[in-house]
Amino acid sequence: MKLFFATDVHGSEICWKKFINAAKFYETDTLILGGDMTGKAIIPIIAQGGDKYKVTLLEQESILEGKDAVDKMVATIQNRGYYPYVTTPDEVNEISTIPGRSDALFMDQVMATVARWMDYADTKLAGTGIRCMVCPGNDDVFEIDAAIAASKSVRSVEGQVIQLDEHHEMVSSGWTNPTPWDTHREEGEEALLSRLEAVISQAKNPASAVFNLHAPPYGSGLDEAPELTKDLRPAYAGRSLVPVGSKSVLKVIEKYEPILGLHGHIHEGKGTRKFKKTLCINPGSMYEQGVLHGAVVELKPNKVGNYVLTTG
Repeated sequence: MKLFFATDVHGSEICWKKFINAAKFYETDTLILGGDMTGKAIIPIIAQGGDKYKVTLLEQESILEGKDAVDKMVATIQNRGYYPYVTTPDEVNEISTIPGRSDALFMDQVMATVARWMDYADTKLAGTGIRCMVCPGNDDVFEIDAAIAASKSVRSVEGQVIQLDEHHEMVSSGWTNPTPWDTHREEGEEALLSRLEAVISQAKNPASAVFNLHAPPYGSGLDEAPELTKDLRPAYAGRSLVPVGSKSVLKVIEKYEPILGLHGHIHEGKGTRKFKKTLCINPGSMYEQGVLHGAVVELKPNKVGNYVLTTG
């Protein structure tokens, strides 16, 4: 079998569409998304009167004139992984002053986007026989699980063992070791190891399995991220890289020696690393640029065949 793996699309509309269409483009029969589906922030497009609107994207303020300009900006914001919201100065004031209002609005945008993505996948994948599996990552709120479950063509595989073909199973978890941002699906290494072992125990033959684990193994080179200062800014202008992957993931890979490890989480960690029998891959992420990094991997009985990292 041949699979396409990508990860960390973080709300980018164009990256999701590229992911869904990748199976046809790369001639694979299985799509796997490794986590962090949702975006990080709302970008307001604020009415100024006279059919003019003001928006600030990536610290650049623009004045838009007319519906066409607004629609174009909405698409730009969505493709960069943010949530556009057309509003008024009065509503902006209300959102900023009423406790919980901004959080509720953000959740509404997250859920609407995931529902729209599921509809897109259902339309594109219907009748194709292509399997599509996603595993929400540490940045993803738990509420999206129900939206994914409502899809006819996309399956959430968190905490599950899935039979890929007669020779290979896939073990999946989007949980990670702790981050500086206290995200939704993260926990200490001891608890994470227990979680991973509980999932792996469901596999009949871990040695021939694919481990789809969002966090890359610690010290693998797939987990190097800019060192941060105490106020969470890049140290030494971002030139200092440190390993931030999971020691629990490293332990289970070294213990069970699966044929393939699929990872993400660290956007800068694009590459491959071999641990004895295990090929570990982190395709990296450039979602803000609308670029989808991925990996096409051929699975043969008891080993990985040809594989290639892709950019498109």
